[in-house]
Amino acid sequence: MEKVVHISKNVWKWIKLKFLAFWHFLTGKHNEDLFSPEVMASKKASGQPAPAQQVVHKVIMVGSGGVGKSALTLQFMYDEFVEEYEPTKADSYRKKVVLDGEECSIDILDTAGQEDYSAIRDNYYRSGEGFICVFSILDMESFEATSEFREQILRVKNSDNSVPIVLVGNKGDMKDDRVVPIELCRQRAEQWGVQYVETSAKRRENVDKVFYDLMREMKRRKGGNQAAIGIDVSGHNTGRKKRSGLKKHCTIL
Repeated sequence: MEKVVHISKNVWKWIKLKFLAFWHFLTGKHNEDLFSPEVMASKKASGQPAPAQQVVHKVIMVGSGGVGKSALTLQFMYDEFVEEYEPTKADSYRKKVVLDGEECSIDILDTAGQEDYSAIRDNYYRSGEGFICVFSILDMESFEATSEFREQILRVKNSDNSVPIVLVGNKGDMKDDRVVPIELCRQRAEQWGVQYVETSAKRRENVDKVFYDLMREMKRRKGGNQAAIGIDVSGHNTGRKKRSGLKKHCTIL
């Protein structure tokens, strides 16, 4: 009887989370409509100021099946842990957050770990700005697979080694049963030039840290790209590019 109750609770949690994800998707689309040309024109005509475009950080979850990508995502999104979660095909989520005092949004694409869906991974990777590469500290094969996931990311990103990536060892609540030595994990992260974090989706350990640290790295990268093309990122950005050959005090009209 207790087993039936346990299964029923998990099924109910799964249904609730799916409903919340669907509702979030719908409301996210509704919010995006605020920036449509029709709404912008309407506000301009009525004298209302148009809303500023909010920064969106696009994160892709990658890793083998069963390592806890969905569990980490759902903990971050809804503070929920579902122990028995069906395999993911590809779910997307959006959440408004405050990053270092500034409001922004994070888009999370929770990809499938199964090989059946590997053909569409390239399209996912192209859209991503930052990646969370997850493995289970209880599974050496999932750790070895992280190298292949990184190679796929770099291939799609034209061998750009500066792509923001966080290496995550999940299921930290079961350290007594760990198979992957922590020294090996840190060595790989150092070799890649990325941060390594151990998490527990079940206990919500370091879940927020992973997502926020990655967003900070993505924010720094975006700021660097803007500076590279001559956009002022000092807080007085006018949206104009600088032109070479002009005196320092020239003004571009």
